[in-house]
Amino acid sequence: MGLFCRVIQIQDLPEILDFENRKLQELIPDEMERTLHSWNARWRKEALEHYLALGWSFLARDQEKPSPHSDEGLLVGYFIAQPLLFLDGQTQSLWIEHLQYASLQARDELCELGYKLSREKHFQKVFFPNVSGINNSISAFKAEVWNPSVMSIKTTKV
Repeated sequence: MGLFCRVIQIQDLPEILDFENRKLQELIPDEMERTLHSWNARWRKEALEHYLALGWSFLARDQEKPSPHSDEGLLVGYFIAQPLLFLDGQTQSLWIEHLQYASLQARDELCELGYKLSREKHFQKVFFPNVSGINNSISAFKAEVWNPSVMSIKTTKV
């Protein structure tokens, strides 16, 4: 699978919402429960609009699979993020609010992208949601539990 990653644009919003709603449909069969869940989801429309405007969110596409939405390939994952100043004693950190993926390769590449982006921009830490699967992708970077729902990785020498 050849993955292509880039910054998410606002025109990608409908495709991301469709991607998330398909994932949610697999987990929650009842339409009413899905609707209630989506109102508080980290990927709800207002949250995506906020994060996408900042320019720190990325998507991954499988270039080998066609997509009805894009000639770049099928959407297989993304993360929404923002820089945070003066958090946890650090001057600059990258906060990854939500990461969703349809393949392990997409998950691994997006996690590595978040880490490398933080290093390249000289951020001191990157924070990932502490959810199932992501730990497997970030363990090589010496991830630490920051709080029960968040993992952090130092991206500069302290």
